[in-house]
Amino acid sequence: MPRCAVRGGYAAATMNRDQAWTLLCEMTKGASLRKHARAVEIVMRAQARAHGGEEEQWGIAGMLHDADYEAWPQDHPQRIVALLQERAEHELADAIAAHYTKWNRPYATAMAKALVASDELTGFVMACALVRPDGVASLEPKSVLKRFKDARFAATVERDEVLRGCEIFGTTLEAQAQFVIDALRPHAAELGIGPREHDAAGS
Repeated sequence: MPRCAVRGGYAAATMNRDQAWTLLCEMTKGASLRKHARAVEIVMRAQARAHGGEEEQWGIAGMLHDADYEAWPQDHPQRIVALLQERAEHELADAIAAHYTKWNRPYATAMAKALVASDELTGFVMACALVRPDGVASLEPKSVLKRFKDARFAATVERDEVLRGCEIFGTTLEAQAQFVIDALRPHAAELGIGPREHDAAGS
């Protein structure tokens, strides 16, 4: 059992990013879901910096929140939550256990609230960026809100889930969209949401 320091009613995380990424890759083989994990990690790290959280831990929560979804969709998120609990990563486990509001889990930490507000919206913002010639470079919240009202666009994104997540986190959709855009923009090339090559070439 790893040594843990008790902090705020939880044992502080001992897992580092490299260990978390190895775990993600063991459980998730698909590039698309790994990219989503990385995007939510980026947003959660930015949230930690903005709200005084532990950046490594918040990032790991974002990275691992869907780690078991590909292999065990019917058991999601119980598999990854149980694994984290076995490793005494209780705060991570609790945040991931609550990242969908319809699971009716309590939001005991700022990290848990940030995760539920960031997960689904991050995917939606990336979808918005992908249909623009310059990707996320000039994407603005008003464009995200316009797409949000179009139920046919990124139809699998649950709009009520996004709004409820923002409410839990104490922010608005517009403000959270801006935050996600700002967090993702420096990583556009890595995430594949930068300018499309043929557009960048002017052809």
